[in-house]
Amino acid sequence: MSVSIESSEQIAGIHDVDCASVKAPEGLPDYAAIAREVFRIEAEAVAGLAAHVDGAFSSAVAAILASSGRTIVCGIGKSGIIGKKISATLASTGTPSFFMHPAEACHGDLGMVDGNDTLIAISHSGETEELLRLLPFLRDNGNCTIALTGNTRSTLARQVDHHLWVHVAREACPLQLAPTASTTATLAMGDALAVALMRARRFQAHHFARFHPGGSLGRRMLGLVRDEMCADNLPFIKPDALAAELVATMSSGRLGLAIVSQDGTTAEGVITDGDLRRALETNQEGFFRSRARDMMTTNPVLIGPDSRMSAAMELMAERRITSLVVVDDTGILGVVQK
Repeated sequence: MSVSIESSEQIAGIHDVDCASVKAPEGLPDYAAIAREVFRIEAEAVAGLAAHVDGAFSSAVAAILASSGRTIVCGIGKSGIIGKKISATLASTGTPSFFMHPAEACHGDLGMVDGNDTLIAISHSGETEELLRLLPFLRDNGNCTIALTGNTRSTLARQVDHHLWVHVAREACPLQLAPTASTTATLAMGDALAVALMRARRFQAHHFARFHPGGSLGRRMLGLVRDEMCADNLPFIKPDALAAELVATMSSGRLGLAIVSQDGTTAEGVITDGDLRRALETNQEGFFRSRARDMMTTNPVLIGPDSRMSAAMELMAERRITSLVVVDDTGILGVVQK
């Protein structure tokens, strides 16, 4: 058998082609128009879910919240890929979750399922054999079951505890074969579950950061207050200072607040942009005769420099504020903000 080997000049010539000079053959379809059509079909598929969100959705969320176990997501093929993403989103937003392959589950992985776990099964047809095989075990094991399907009369939809309908009018695939709009709709339903659970659990940024130590937010949240606080050119103002001096101090400090202190070591109060605005609204004529002590919030919330940023964020969320004054035994060290 003879093998033809191109010369180095021929091979190099491949890379010397000017791509800008290569023109598409005439008669090809408008690819941009195809893309816009796909976007339209998939957007309509997601928007259409709103009309079908009812008590079943609320019941499914309540069931997951009531569970002391994990939320296990199952699916085959494209549904399995979407399921992995849904599981990952749940896990990173406060709902312990993992993905279990239905075929592997039938061959021993069901040993990972505890009786307190909730299982979410994803099948657009609702007739996926590998998922249906799991149902007898799950019923006997006492597991709560949720299904996402496009067919309310399917076997899976009828045999689970909670069914969420993710039917779409048509796929973006022109052959109506490849899951496209249906997988997008299913993913959106999974996101809706995750966000509803986040709201119910009052999941905040500092919780999110704890599960993402590799990201910039995670590194910040797991660090110490002293590493994140602003300590330079702190905007101190004396209690008797007039409003004009206060405005100038806050502008130069660029923190959106001023620390009211007679000696620069003890925080007697804090004045924020909001305090300033409210003082101006309630006393427009006499505003510039006002003193800092008339506008300050007394007993400002304090935190130590060796506290974790996660604790600082939690404290700010609890008090519904955006800044904390950082102090130690020597006095005021800085300001830490969201």
